[in-house]
Amino acid sequence: MNALDWFVRGFIFVTGAVIGSFLNVCIVRLPRNQSIVKPRSHCVVCKKTIAWFDNIPLLSFLVLRGKCRHCATPISVRYFIVELTTALGFVLFYEWFGLNPVLLPYLAMFCGFMITTFVDLEHRIIPDEVSVGGLWVGLAFSAITPGLHEAQADSASISTGTVLMIILVLACLLMQGLTAVLQKLGHKIDRQDEEEADDGNNFGFYLLIAASAGAVLLINVLGARWTAPSMQPLMSHLRSFENGLIGYIIGGGCIYAMGMLGDIIFRKESMGGGDIKLMAMIGAFLGWKLAILSFFIAPLFGALSGIVVKLRTKESVIAYGPFIVMGALISLFWGYRLIDWILSGYGFRY
Repeated sequence: MNALDWFVRGFIFVTGAVIGSFLNVCIVRLPRNQSIVKPRSHCVVCKKTIAWFDNIPLLSFLVLRGKCRHCATPISVRYFIVELTTALGFVLFYEWFGLNPVLLPYLAMFCGFMITTFVDLEHRIIPDEVSVGGLWVGLAFSAITPGLHEAQADSASISTGTVLMIILVLACLLMQGLTAVLQKLGHKIDRQDEEEADDGNNFGFYLLIAASAGAVLLINVLGARWTAPSMQPLMSHLRSFENGLIGYIIGGGCIYAMGMLGDIIFRKESMGGGDIKLMAMIGAFLGWKLAILSFFIAPLFGALSGIVVKLRTKESVIAYGPFIVMGALISLFWGYRLIDWILSGYGFRY
C-alpha cells in the first residue's frame, strides 16, 4: 500500500467523520421537528453556541473529555460513536466497492441507516425525511447509476420481479379489504397512531403505487420495442430505474402485508409505518431480491432482541428499524452468496 492509498483512505475517513457530525444534528433535531440548518450547534443545557474549534469531529470530544466547555455538562458518547462509526463505515464501503459509481449511492443509503438506527433506538420512530426522502434518492440513483442494479438487470429477473410485484400489490389490497370488513364486524385493532394507520387508505398512497406499477409495465413494453443498439444505453438506465421501482414496491409490500396479517391475528398494530417506508427505501437501493432477503434476515436478530427485552422489561415493543438495517447491510455485502447457498440447498443454482 503506497502513500497515495493511505491518503485516499485518510481523506475518506475524515470525510466520513465530518458527515457523521452532521448526522448527529439530524439524529437530535429530526425527531423534534427542528431545522437541521438553523440555529448553529449549541449546548442543549446552557444554550451557548459551540465554537468551530469545539466542533471538530472526534477530536473535540476527546479534548473536552466529553463535557461542554461552558457549563461542563457531560456530552453524550453517542456523538463520538456516530462520528467514528460513520468514518469507519465510509472506509469499509470504499474498501469493498472501490471508486465505483455505486459507492456514492451506497454511502447515501448508509447515512440514512445511521440516522434511522439511532433515532429509532431512542424515540421508536423513523423520520419520513430519512425513509421517504431516501426512497426518492434511491430511485434517482437507480435512474442515473445502472450499475446499482446490474446483478438484477437480466430479463428473467425483471420478469420474475414484475410478477411478484403484481401478486404482492393484489395481496395487500385483498388484506386491506379483509381488515376493513373485519373491523366492520367488530374485530377491533388497537393502533398506537390512528393518523398513521390511515396512511394505507390514503388515495395518494395508492396512486403512487399504481403509477409505479404502470411505469414498470411501460418500461417492459419499451424494452421489447427499443431493441436497436443505439437505444441500449438509454434502456440500461430505464431498466435500472425499473428495478428500483420493483424493489421499493416489493420491499415495502412484504413488510406491509406481514404487518396487516399481524394486525388481524393479534388485534393490535404489529408493524409501524416507519418500518414499511424504510423497507421501501431499501428496495429502491438494493432491488427486489436483496429487499426480500433483508426482510427475512431482520427477524432473526429482532426476535432474539425481543425475547431479551421481554424477559428484562416485560415490554413487547422493540425498535425494529435497526434490525432491518442489519438485514439490509448483510444482504448488500453477502446477499447473492446467501441466495446461492439457500437455493443450492434445494438443488437450484442462482
